[in-house]
Amino acid sequence: MNETPILQTENLTYVYQKGTSSEVTAIRDVSIEIRQGELVGVIGHTGSGKSTLIEHFNALKKGTSGRVLLDGNDVWADKSKIRAVRFRVGVCFQYPEYQLFEETVAKDIAFGPHNMGLPQEEIDRRVKEALQNVGLSEDYAEKSPFDLSGGEKRRVAIAGIMAMEPQVLVLDEPCAGLDPQGRATVLQMIADYRKKTGCTVLLVTHSMEDAAAIADRILVMNQSRVAFFDTVDAVFAHAEELQTMGLDIPQMTQLMLSLREKGYDVPVNLYTVQQVYDALLPRWKGGTHRAQ
Repeated sequence: MNETPILQTENLTYVYQKGTSSEVTAIRDVSIEIRQGELVGVIGHTGSGKSTLIEHFNALKKGTSGRVLLDGNDVWADKSKIRAVRFRVGVCFQYPEYQLFEETVAKDIAFGPHNMGLPQEEIDRRVKEALQNVGLSEDYAEKSPFDLSGGEKRRVAIAGIMAMEPQVLVLDEPCAGLDPQGRATVLQMIADYRKKTGCTVLLVTHSMEDAAAIADRILVMNQSRVAFFDTVDAVFAHAEELQTMGLDIPQMTQLMLSLREKGYDVPVNLYTVQQVYDALLPRWKGGTHRAQ
């Protein structure tokens, strides 16, 4: 994986209604680097600043202070290139299926590539490939998006962003409202897409379990600031602090915390059944191990 940052923020701060009695600082002094090709989970409770942050990545918002850099270049350095920035950083907001409006699935997916001014042959190629990327057959191309299930609509909406072939794909709560099977399908789809394309992916979610399942690193936002930005294991080592932030940690992490509270000397940065099994089996065979 290339270590060069594809996306950076430098001391980024954004203030809503600055200078008024309703002034609110949504993000404060955020400095992060996201590497080309990695998959980052962005976590935080409602009001933590994560949604405001991602709106800066493709210049939907301009920081009150600080900068956003894409490939080392300030996204606001040349306002005439803002449109190009938005094609390079594709953002799919929560419940994107509500934005479907065309007569057919193919036309909806083609909307972004068409606005990019691409020739029809290239648009057709991208529509076909985007359908494959979200696990839908070509038979869906001529269907009305309004005849699809909720999960299928979600995948079509995400395909529309993928069809623009952005360098950075930002997905805001892509699993919101889906049943467990739908969530698993979408998460696997995202992981496969990153592996296939090498695209940098940011997964914004309330579910630490979802992020842990596929992310390389996790960015935790709390009270408008970066609380943690590290590997999944390193972030889950702070399980108790994450709970105090109002975040729902995975069930397996909760189990390990409970065992720790009962005096057992066990690691708490575990979040899958397999990890817990691997950690506890030797202890069961060797007898009870309590913390001293």
